[in-house]
This record gives sequence, structure tokens and C-alpha cells, in this order.
Amino acid sequence: MSTLGIPKILLIGSDGQLGWELHRCLAPVGQVIAASLDGVHGPAVDLADAGSLRRLFDAVAPDVVVNAAAYTAVDKAETEIELAMAINAAAPALIAELAAATGIPVVHYSTDFVFSGHTDHPYREVDTPQPLSVYGKSKLAGEQALLNSAAKALVLRTAWLYGVRGSNFLLTMRRLFGERSQLRVVDDQIGTPTWSRMLAEVTANILYRLVQGDLDIDQVQGLYHVTSGGAISWCGFAKAICEGVGADCQIIPIPSSEYQAPAQRPAYSVLDTAHFRDTFGLVLPDWRQSLTLCLDDLKH
Repeated sequence: MSTLGIPKILLIGSDGQLGWELHRCLAPVGQVIAASLDGVHGPAVDLADAGSLRRLFDAVAPDVVVNAAAYTAVDKAETEIELAMAINAAAPALIAELAAATGIPVVHYSTDFVFSGHTDHPYREVDTPQPLSVYGKSKLAGEQALLNSAAKALVLRTAWLYGVRGSNFLLTMRRLFGERSQLRVVDDQIGTPTWSRMLAEVTANILYRLVQGDLDIDQVQGLYHVTSGGAISWCGFAKAICEGVGADCQIIPIPSSEYQAPAQRPAYSVLDTAHFRDTFGLVLPDWRQSLTLCLDDLKH
């Protein structure tokens, strides 16, 4: 805790779609220092540069770290392996080291891409990861570095993030509905669309309770799955968005084999969130409910 009694929260990756939501949701919890690659709203940091990250920690001396930064270009990661591993694996490992040295909590986000998708039931935290892509492997290495370190870490695995900012499926579909009368969308990949605002609010709730002493980080640290409820295909999600925005577009289901993406995606990556609910007492909304709220937010 800082000398003023107000925790200093170092938010890394404040310029991303999740980081943008976190910047706002964490404001009532403490003093948010918003670090990003461009340094527009706070200090600049390059997660591919260990020296940059060390200097950031020294300058801020945070009480809590929230790492929302990641290399998320799934297909480009197949060729930009070194960069993906630097940002998604080496940087979290260094964050773990720096946080452990001062005993401060760390919140970090991981992904459903750590799983192969070769199943038909929701994945639990105890299930063995088998990533199919460089992106998935890099994110798995990052979460393991934190969980196997001496840092007091909360690793939140999520999936299919979308929101009102950044680059995501919702905004892409919304744009394409205005440009095309017909879209072909993959229908054999099943997951759970998760609103970035919901994930940010959940994070703020947990950190507020930690700051207030209602939760003990030593008792709740570890790995959790945090997504909305339910499951749908990308095609089904596209149809729900189309209906929600009142667009007139024919959406045609196609197999993944027709899409021909460089990186292989898990066919089924629904995450079981029971452990999170039982630990924190928070019920996560169904994806349809969150989508309605997000689309309402986009109207204003």
C-alpha cells in the first residue's frame, strides 16, 4: 500500500480493448498508472524489452500490477515467434520476478487457446493444456511462468473477447454488415463470447475486495476461468450481432477448412467457470445478456 493509503495500480497495456475498460473500472479502486506502448495516457513500456519493464517498475513502485498487454495477432504469431514469446512469455515471467521481489499481487490474463479443443465438455483449470498455435504456446508459457513463480498471482483465462474499442469480432462484423450483403463465417468452432467490460468489472471487484481486506491474496491466488456463460459458434455469434444491430446481411456457415487461417484454432474451447464462481461468489452473465448491453453501449 502506498504511503497515502491509496493503492497504486500499475495497469500494463492500457491501450488495448481490455486495458481501455480496465482503466475506467479500476479508477474507484486506487490510483491507476496506465502504461502502454505509445505512452499516451501514462508511462511508455515495451514488453519486448526487459529493461523497459524494469525501469517502469522502478519508477512506479506499484502496490498492484494488472497486466492486460499481450501479443494477440494469432496468425502473425506463426511467423513472428520470437516477438510473440517475448511479449506473452518472457514479459510475464519478468513481471512475476519483479512482483515477487516486493510481495505485490499480480493479475494476468490468459486464453482458451492454451487448449486443443479436442473435447466436447467445458475445460476446467485442472485439465491439461495442449495449445495448437504459437500464440497458444506463448500464452501458456506466460501463465505458467507466473503460476510457478513466487509471485502472488491471479491468472484469469478468458475467451473470445470483444468490446467497444480495439480490434475484435464484434466491431469487424458490425463494419462488414454495412459493406456486404453476404458473409461466410466459420461454424465449427465453439466458444463463449466475453465482453471486455464484464471482465474488467470482475477484475475491479476482486481487487477492491483485496484492498479492503475482504479477500486474502494468499488464499485466492491461482488460476481461474472467467468467461460469460453459454456457448456458440462464430457463425452463431455473427448472426446474433446481425440481429442485435438490425442489419440486413445473409450469414452463411462454413467449415474451418474453408477459412484457411495460418494458425490452427481449437474446435471447442468453452471454459468451465465453476471454480471462479465458488471462490469469489460472482455469477457471470450469459453471453447473450452481455452482447445486448454492449450493443446498447455502442448506440450512445
